[in-house]
Amino acid sequence: MTAILDLTPQAATTALAEWLAARGEAAYRVTQLVPRLWERPVRLWADATELPKALREALDAEWPLGVMTEETRQASSDGTVKYLWRLPDGEAVESVLIPEGSRRTLCISSQAGCPLRCAFCATGTMGLLRNLAPWEIAGQVRELLLAPEPVKPTNVVFMGMGEPLLNWEAVSTALTLLNAPDALGIGARHITVSTVGIVPALAQLAKRPEQFRLAISLHAATSETRRGIMPVDRKYPLADVMKAIAAFQRRVTFEYVMIAGTNDRDEDLVALAALAKKAGALVNLLPLHPGGAIPLEPSSRHRMAVFLDRLKGYGVEAVLRRSRGLDIAAACGQLRIARPGPGEEVAPQAHRDVHEAPRVRHRPRRPHP
Repeated sequence: MTAILDLTPQAATTALAEWLAARGEAAYRVTQLVPRLWERPVRLWADATELPKALREALDAEWPLGVMTEETRQASSDGTVKYLWRLPDGEAVESVLIPEGSRRTLCISSQAGCPLRCAFCATGTMGLLRNLAPWEIAGQVRELLLAPEPVKPTNVVFMGMGEPLLNWEAVSTALTLLNAPDALGIGARHITVSTVGIVPALAQLAKRPEQFRLAISLHAATSETRRGIMPVDRKYPLADVMKAIAAFQRRVTFEYVMIAGTNDRDEDLVALAALAKKAGALVNLLPLHPGGAIPLEPSSRHRMAVFLDRLKGYGVEAVLRRSRGLDIAAACGQLRIARPGPGEEVAPQAHRDVHEAPRVRHRPRRPHP
């Protein structure tokens, strides 16, 4: 039987109504059940005490709710909070809550691990362990609502572990769950899908009527440079990605991690300005953080400031983002799950807990220059 939390609210309503009718239950019961999935979630049907005990027991037996276990929670000195969720099959993912004023942004994962092996990203060194199901993706928000001190994110960004568009079917359903008023009810303009540019799935995302935001993990303004740090460019060249984003009737953001001597040269700046102006894109300049697959040097703060000013001089809207959660390895590109060997344990430590991997399923490969 399909997991009830993997269904959109409309599909869940239909499935539960049919099940209730087969049991001879009153039709109005479905209006009690559906809000307990996402709007006012319960961890177990047994907790929905407005329902008769016999019905709750039947629901837990036939329509069990997915369980994610908060295994580790770490708070940064800047207020960022990182969560490690253990999934039913033993795999794990991380998500990061970033508070800023009245805004609470949750960075969520769409895969356990990632197959892309971008040179600057720690997650890619894990390889792909598996795709997440829709409920496991949207469930990272649901778990915060179920916490002893509930937190409702105002914004959600698909910038955690994994490449969302390589798990498009599940991500598409999760987008509905995140956005639907009878599910989590987060506005589409407050939900950002970040992708390296998986061209076929970009076309599918562009067809969605909701105004979801799109961020492209660009990190280089030419294919020649991009292929040295992002092997995916061999399959989906930058020129094809640029054509695909032209189908979006809304503003696109370019994410650009600055790497000394690799993508912060004058010629990189000129090429980036041309791409951004053509696409009408906002450019987010990001510091390079430790943990990538190969040793890379971050651009200096001075160089980043100069790069920013010169981009603006070319008429490009650009922002230099500050690092958040760096002291708990929760900053951009740092999410990585330790996979202990037999008899090994991963103990929570102040700054290193789940980010030192005694072994990984795949050995990282150095990208071709």
